[in-house]
Amino acid sequence: MRGRAGQVVQAAEIGVVHLHGERPVQVPFQLPPEPRCFVSREDELAALDGWPLLVVSGPGGVGKTSLALRWLHDRRAEFPDGQLYVDLGAHAPAGPVPPEIVLEWFLHALGVSEVPEPLAVRQAMFRSITAGRAFAMLLDNAASAAQVRPLLPAAGTVVVTSRWRLSPLGVEGARFVEVEPLGLRDSVRLLDMIIKDDRTSTEPDAAGELARLCGGLPVALSVVGARLSARPRRSLGRELSELRDDQLPELDEQASVRSVLDLSYVDLPARQARLYRLCAWCPGPWFGAEVAAAAVGEPVSQVEDDLEELVEKNLLSEVADGRYGYHDMLRTHARSKHDPAREAGVRRVLEWYLAKAISADVALMPVGQRLGPGYRSAVAMQAGPLEWLEQERANLVAALHCAHSSGRPELVWQLCEPMWALFLNCHYYTDWVETHRLAIQAARSCGQSLAAARLGNRLTMAYVNLRRYDDAVAELDAVLAAGLDDPVSETTALSMLGRVHLGRGEPEAALDCYRRVLAVRTARGRARGIGMARRRIGEALIELGRTDEALTELELAEQLLDDPGERARVRTFLARACAAAGQVDRARSLLSLASDDLRTSPLHRADVFVALAGLAADPEEARDHYRSALACYRDPADPAAVRVRALLDRHEHESTADVIPGQATGEQERGSH
Repeated sequence: MRGRAGQVVQAAEIGVVHLHGERPVQVPFQLPPEPRCFVSREDELAALDGWPLLVVSGPGGVGKTSLALRWLHDRRAEFPDGQLYVDLGAHAPAGPVPPEIVLEWFLHALGVSEVPEPLAVRQAMFRSITAGRAFAMLLDNAASAAQVRPLLPAAGTVVVTSRWRLSPLGVEGARFVEVEPLGLRDSVRLLDMIIKDDRTSTEPDAAGELARLCGGLPVALSVVGARLSARPRRSLGRELSELRDDQLPELDEQASVRSVLDLSYVDLPARQARLYRLCAWCPGPWFGAEVAAAAVGEPVSQVEDDLEELVEKNLLSEVADGRYGYHDMLRTHARSKHDPAREAGVRRVLEWYLAKAISADVALMPVGQRLGPGYRSAVAMQAGPLEWLEQERANLVAALHCAHSSGRPELVWQLCEPMWALFLNCHYYTDWVETHRLAIQAARSCGQSLAAARLGNRLTMAYVNLRRYDDAVAELDAVLAAGLDDPVSETTALSMLGRVHLGRGEPEAALDCYRRVLAVRTARGRARGIGMARRRIGEALIELGRTDEALTELELAEQLLDDPGERARVRTFLARACAAAGQVDRARSLLSLASDDLRTSPLHRADVFVALAGLAADPEEARDHYRSALACYRDPADPAAVRVRALLDRHEHESTADVIPGQATGEQERGSH
């Protein structure tokens, strides 16, 4: 699967609806703002009405996205279940976005936290969630019908924009709407709307000539119109003279548009021109003022006004509050302007992302061993660290890919390390796996064997959660074969290997791994580590039916662990062992204590309710506990939630249920070994 370094689902307001009358589902409203200046297109807008799949095609800069946005914004009331948006990146520097990644973004936007890996499964889940919903999707800048086809929902309205017609989508019943360059009259109207005075009417010939030289492309008309708007005393004739002095080609439309952009660029003050050039190399789909400041090596206060000026000149777009981006034609133009400080600017941007990610990571996980040198002087982020990581995820991943492609391996693994809290909490598995693969390779190339081992263990956790056990074993073998004098890496790898064996139904092999972990941690004398190892041993012994031994190990673990959440997890498994030993009252008491201490850990609390269901005195009580367990899952498609739903369904259709307490959900690792 390809790494991503660019596009992202647009961040926006979120609401909720009830899916099939049950759990609330997130309602994303992701459309970018509607165009500020828009003319004509009455025929094209009318052609979009009444069709579920629409393909809007035309040359670059002709206004396809503006047309789609105007139509969708005008009909927002028709889509109460939300709107999804994605830039598919047909012309982005990183290349088109694979459909499996887009589906991951969409499913997360719709409230799915555990996104399955295979493309076919993601498609099925997306169709299931979208069935019967009145919503819209804008798939912008599509590269091919093959990229679009897997993204089609079960219901709703889909608008696709592309420079190509995407004729194969006719099989899916698409209506094709071609967008031509604006005619002379509408081009002048757009210029007039942007300039906001009477110059187009007092100089109609010059206005027509300017429109002709812009090729009828709104992106070029917007740039020249903004330039004239900022110069209210400049005549249109003088603007034409300057273009002709620039030896504007008369017959080559592409060259004429490029010259229009060149003239606006040459006229920029030096600071704005430098910002325009260097920000075009920022990784990711958008950037904020702080990133722009890093790119040019200046304080934020000195670039904010310049960014606003570039927006006013239509050389940048404000894609959301405080976030800026380029039309792909303008990014290409900006990148064509040589700047000797480009490499230094990119490095400053990468280092900015690294420092901010470290700040967020330290705030979320203040205790823990880190290896990156940036942690030595890190200051914890004061507000919303997880929200910041989620918002910046596409940019962080793009920064890591940029570091990789530009030959900066030391930054690759260092950028990956602070993303751990994000992946641990949010489970973006595609990004988790791809970033860690690159980071492990980079760490090894830098001679950072310890970093490679720690990152390898983190990658393994993703593999285990995805049930990719062969991949997990291969990664763990590499960690253990490295021969590092690092008990943390060794015991973590052994503990993860034990989880692989439990997942494969091999509790005896898991028990052997956990006993080896216990031996190492006992030699180190760390009470918490010993307690966690004994908890794992107890789990394996329960699976083996060796209840008395499991009780002994879990009781020792309970005594060793001070953290209320970790102790509650032990009590959950201890209750299972007690129930198996016939100590039902003690099991209920332990589960009651565990439930109280796991109020802030809903996924682990779900295990408590499942165990209580297994101890219930009557079927109705059991059903209540299963319903309580389901309520702990934000995502009804979470594999654990699906298993609980199956248990509840079975219980509702059978008079009795032979359920072993606690076996329903399985454990999703949350960061302790």
